[in-house]
Amino acid sequence: MDTKKFETNAIRNQLGRTQYLEHSAPMFLTSSYVFEDAEDMRASFAEEKDRNVYSRYSNPNTSEFIEKVCLMEAAEAGFAFSSGMAAVFSTFAALLESGDHILSARSVFGSTHSLYTNFFPKWNIETTFFGVDEVEKVAQLVRPNTKILYAESPTNPGVDVLDLEFLGKLAKEHNLIFVVDNCFASPYLQQPIKFGAHLVIHSGTKLMDGQGRVLAGITVGQADLIDKIYRFSRITGPSLSPFNAWVLSKSLETLAVRVDRHCANALTLAEFLESHEKVNWVKYPFLKSHPQYELAKKQMKAGGCVLAFEIKGGLEAGRKFFDSIQLLSLSANLGDARSIVTHPASTTHSKLTPEERKSVGISEGMVRVSAGLEHIDDIIADIEQALNNA
Repeated sequence: MDTKKFETNAIRNQLGRTQYLEHSAPMFLTSSYVFEDAEDMRASFAEEKDRNVYSRYSNPNTSEFIEKVCLMEAAEAGFAFSSGMAAVFSTFAALLESGDHILSARSVFGSTHSLYTNFFPKWNIETTFFGVDEVEKVAQLVRPNTKILYAESPTNPGVDVLDLEFLGKLAKEHNLIFVVDNCFASPYLQQPIKFGAHLVIHSGTKLMDGQGRVLAGITVGQADLIDKIYRFSRITGPSLSPFNAWVLSKSLETLAVRVDRHCANALTLAEFLESHEKVNWVKYPFLKSHPQYELAKKQMKAGGCVLAFEIKGGLEAGRKFFDSIQLLSLSANLGDARSIVTHPASTTHSKLTPEERKSVGISEGMVRVSAGLEHIDDIIADIEQALNNA
């Protein structure tokens, strides 16, 4: 059993040194590998040897990245993907069959929701949704053909918190595969496997990279399930590039110190907004006013980088606030060193009806902020001047 601390594993777990005795792991930018002879190649492709045969299957850099995340999440195995959504889709596609049923939290990433509504029905795969306040009723929604229980916590973009331990026990009782998108928390703040999750998904594009440079995704968890995902993915080809894997593996070395600063900035900003006259409410998991504050403290080390708040004045005030931002970035990303502001009702979720937005916790004046690593005084100053102009 590895007894080293999170930060130590993130830094010291890396590829073995080559003959050049490099201190930092090198990049292996190769599509393929050579073999000693016909028998070596036969045995390698027959999986009688544990070695790299083609970078669509595995690569030293992707293997290093996967091993680090597995250590962080206390997972048995994993597979790395070209994007977070490649991880989500491939995980579902590898495990589901026509006629299966998904039980999912209603508040999930928009592209995940699109899979449920626009694509899976073509393959006779149905989805039933439950709200954040309906977790205790989830058992009533389980069907004989339910295969996967899926959730995000904290949720996007409403920053609600779901009871992972409760869902984990329910999944065990009904023999469901419990899958958690842990992107908002990162493995530094939360490890869903400890609460009963079988698989954990991350968009490496967010906090794992931390500087908005590369796209990536990863699924880690139970070895037998990962094997199915691996065998599906090595044929369909959504694997992570070696270069991106190298970037991410280096980024994980600083994940803990970065996320500590993200959380400190987010909490300070949330506390400032709670007292602002133009703000109706603020949601941040480690604010005492958050509806699931005690649950968040149980599941998470800190509250994460994302907070949401509602500006008085609804849609128009939200637009004015958005247009008044000067320093912070207007973007749909999160977990970046640069603070990011999004007004979902007029941008990312503008195609939804007001009723549909409300059902996933998005009000007309709601703003999502991903607190970055700038000095907190400068973050607050830009938010404050934008609020005054809203």
